Amino acid sequence: MRSEYIKETIIVEKSEEEKEKELMVSILKTKKSIQDANENYQYAEGKLIDYFLYTLKAEQAKLDYLIEKAKARGLTLDIIGNKKIY
Repeated sequence: MRSEYIKETIIVEKSEEEKEKELMVSILKTKKSIQDANENYQYAEGKLIDYFLYTLKAEQAKLDYLIEKAKARGLTLDIIGNKKIY
């Protein structure tokens, strides 16, 4: 029987600023996903209607959660001043 050795890697913690930026980017991506699902729902037929309704509900729940986390951290987003966040 042969033993395998797993190389240990150091996990680098993200800074608070990186975590906040990632949270804001997630909020913006989720809002875009909701807009896309809403547009697709308007033109959906048959079983795709159910799919896009489910997607809308799931993405809205995700957005609510992310906004709650942002509020708990005291974060705000200036969409007018920041058109693109990377």
